[in-house]
Amino acid sequence: MAVQILVVDDYQPWLRFIHSMVQEAAHFEVIDEASDGPEALRKAAQLQPDLILLDIGLPMLNGIEVARQIRERSPKTKILFVSEQRSEDIVREALTTGSGYVVKSYAARELFPAMKAVLEGERFLSACLSGQILLDTKGEPAESNDGGTAEPRHEVNSYPDRATFVDGFARFVETSLKSGSAIVVLASESHRVGIIQKLKSEGVDVLAAIEQRRYLPLDIPDGFHTFRFAEHLATDAVKAARERNLHVGVG
Repeated sequence: MAVQILVVDDYQPWLRFIHSMVQEAAHFEVIDEASDGPEALRKAAQLQPDLILLDIGLPMLNGIEVARQIRERSPKTKILFVSEQRSEDIVREALTTGSGYVVKSYAARELFPAMKAVLEGERFLSACLSGQILLDTKGEPAESNDGGTAEPRHEVNSYPDRATFVDGFARFVETSLKSGSAIVVLASESHRVGIIQKLKSEGVDVLAAIEQRRYLPLDIPDGFHTFRFAEHLATDAVKAARERNLHVGVG
């Protein structure tokens, strides 16, 4: 029987991303979604899911308080926080109610291992948080998944026109993929199409990179709230180059 998952997040592109990941695994099933704290509580009590993927910055009631109340309403449900928040205090507090914490920028490669660990009764902590001293509720150091101590590196490029942007950015993506790095691209549809066409003309297997989740093209979101999320996703992904050389392109 598939593991039943409730996803709690108010950002629709993220929900679509989670669905696209989970549907590839036969032993996991997203049974429902919730976009705010009270809705999450209602659905958790009603559905009693095996696992909840829970954001922290929710409308009406934050994720940490939601987790506390879910413990009372659905005590057998495992809780895995999936958030862009990296504050040590917030992560510490989250781990008093949840069994794991995944930073969204790392979800493409960490979500499944985190889900497996949490369901097996273990703790999971994103690699980018490994430099923090995070204690579990018993005062023991929480296990981390750090793969290295590489320093973050930032690159900023400007382009005078669309054609130059597409060519230059496509070269950046190609270099990143060939080096084994992952790359997130926030761009308009026309720019994304142009970049993909350029990559294909250079012999880059774009489809394979997308399937392997090393190339993640995202729409530029509309609205102030979703723009702030995209801004955090891009900025924090650059800063999070600890486990591997992670480049993030923004167009």
